[in-house]
Amino acid sequence: MSQKRDYYEILGVSKSASQAEIKSAYRKLALKHHPDRNPNNKAAEEKFKEAAGAYEVLSDAKKRKTYDQFGHAGVEGGMGGGGTGGFGQGMSMDDILSNFGDIFGDIFGGGGSRRRSQSGPEPKRGHDLSKEISISLKEAFTGSKQEIKYYHFFSCDACNGKGTAKGTKAEQCAGCNGTGQINRRQGFFMYSQTCSACGGQGYIIPSPCSRCSGQSRVQKFDKFSITIPSGIFDGAELRVSGKGDAGVYGGPTGDLFLRIRVMPDKKFKRVGDDLQCTVMLTYPQLVFGGHVEIENIDNTKETIKIPKGCPVGEPIIVAGKGFKKRRGASRGNLVVIPQCHIPKKLDAETKKILEQYGKKIGDKVDTTSGIVGFFKKFLG
Repeated sequence: MSQKRDYYEILGVSKSASQAEIKSAYRKLALKHHPDRNPNNKAAEEKFKEAAGAYEVLSDAKKRKTYDQFGHAGVEGGMGGGGTGGFGQGMSMDDILSNFGDIFGDIFGGGGSRRRSQSGPEPKRGHDLSKEISISLKEAFTGSKQEIKYYHFFSCDACNGKGTAKGTKAEQCAGCNGTGQINRRQGFFMYSQTCSACGGQGYIIPSPCSRCSGQSRVQKFDKFSITIPSGIFDGAELRVSGKGDAGVYGGPTGDLFLRIRVMPDKKFKRVGDDLQCTVMLTYPQLVFGGHVEIENIDNTKETIKIPKGCPVGEPIIVAGKGFKKRRGASRGNLVVIPQCHIPKKLDAETKKILEQYGKKIGDKVDTTSGIVGFFKKFLG
């Protein structure tokens, strides 16, 4: 009787090898010596069985511990004896392929991996949906109500989301025993293919609901109103729970995500939480200052104070009259940018007065001034 080889030596690993290393070593040997790759090669077949025998022991923590303590004598009883740990004489190739289905499934694309048996459809959550809505800058400032219109899936009320006709139910597929796959073996290779009887579902619906055709849900038109909060910003996303697609076979409904697009305004613009606009003032107003009334974006009236000698472009802040901030009750500011109104046509009297003023102050350009010879073009 020939002396049995050490299992660690057969797999080419050390005694301290991890389970991952042992599995990897066995995969390489199984791939190298597999009979389908070595037809009519008795030596390769014996090495294949020998590697399987070593792996059967070393992949089991309890058997490995016994083997480390007592060697082959400690595991022979459980292995059934034999020069290759029992595989050479006590187990066939079918036994090997069956015992290590996960290994051969990974290597040879086989059906060693097992799927849970299905006796009926599993409830699944419906899809989340998204929709973009456009609002004006004024609506973003004040808040608004918007009507949302769209198509989405509802649970079928004829079958209460079951997909089956009244008084019937789904059944486990007899062709694949509910796994959704048919496993086939060709030589030593194992293959899996989708069960044609159930389409890979693992179940069949003998009497589907006539309204939803067994799908458990139907598509319908829906509309509802939503309040857009004041202060909302461009690109914000609102989540409306339960307004997505209905779940499949009784699963929870998805959500609807509304992406907000704020359209530009001709007079106002948003800068952070501030609302910014320009106001056209006359030169005397800029020089002497005073009070002017302007209309805010929400049509309310605001009186702003123009300081004496107000430079063009110097912001005038009206506190608390901007956008509502996302957190807290405070608001941004209304920022008014003064500009100087320069008339294109002047009557004779006004032109004469400007000419006199021009001669008074001279025509030297002051580059530090906010108004750089703005009326010079009216002279001469």
